[in-house]
Amino acid sequence: MDLLRTLRPECCAVDLTETKKDAVLRELSTIICRNPVAAGIGPETIYTHLKAREAQGSTGFGNGVALPHARVPGLEEFVVGIALSQRGVDFEALDKKKVRLIFFIVGPEEAAGEHLKALAAISRQANSPKVRAELLKAMTPTALHESFARRLGGGEEKPIARQAMKVIFVILYLEELLYEVLEYFIEEGIDGATILEGAGMGQYISNVPLFAEFIGFMQERKNHSQTIMALIPADREQRIIQGIEAITGDMDTTQGAMVMTMDVSFHKGTMRMM
Repeated sequence: MDLLRTLRPECCAVDLTETKKDAVLRELSTIICRNPVAAGIGPETIYTHLKAREAQGSTGFGNGVALPHARVPGLEEFVVGIALSQRGVDFEALDKKKVRLIFFIVGPEEAAGEHLKALAAISRQANSPKVRAELLKAMTPTALHESFARRLGGGEEKPIARQAMKVIFVILYLEELLYEVLEYFIEEGIDGATILEGAGMGQYISNVPLFAEFIGFMQERKNHSQTIMALIPADREQRIIQGIEAITGDMDTTQGAMVMTMDVSFHKGTMRMM
């Protein structure tokens, strides 16, 4: 059964007028019969079967959602629809919440297997807070239909294609360079980075007698390092490195700074300051 095909615009409503469960079932029966497939069956027959199913147990399954359904003798195809109640309906749901979002299904009596599949597909969608919130915002039957049809058709928001990124490491031994590089990053729109405090190799080998005299000429501050780690757009890698070298000098010929970049296969989240 093609659930998307059976969801018809004429069977979507955003303005249920009734607030009592039994009256709402009658109202839904009338909406169902807007579909030519059910018109010959008639609202009274549809209502009788919906009511009989409710007598077996409430189809209000919580979170403001109900899914009344029935198998109807003589019905040759499925009819699926959605209705919104602005004031809410007491469907005797387990969580006692009034129902505002009502999905409904009627189908052929002999199609029990397809009926269960349809119930499962709709309930999966209805269990999503995001889907419920989107449907409840619909102002017209057309908007309601299109919103849910998009979900059934696999049209849930596709992941946004992420821009290719690289992670850059800028290792600095002179603290005054740190702030200049960070200011440059902000100018380039890189508004988030992690600063790692570290120590250079000189701090450790200067404690080894063999190397102590040789390393002694190094300034104490050069033993301390700060590493800026940030994500940068891959297509701006060379430009950003050139900008850093405008601050540090050519890193191939001067000491005190180093830069590395690595490809990023996946990233999620942000290092933005705010």
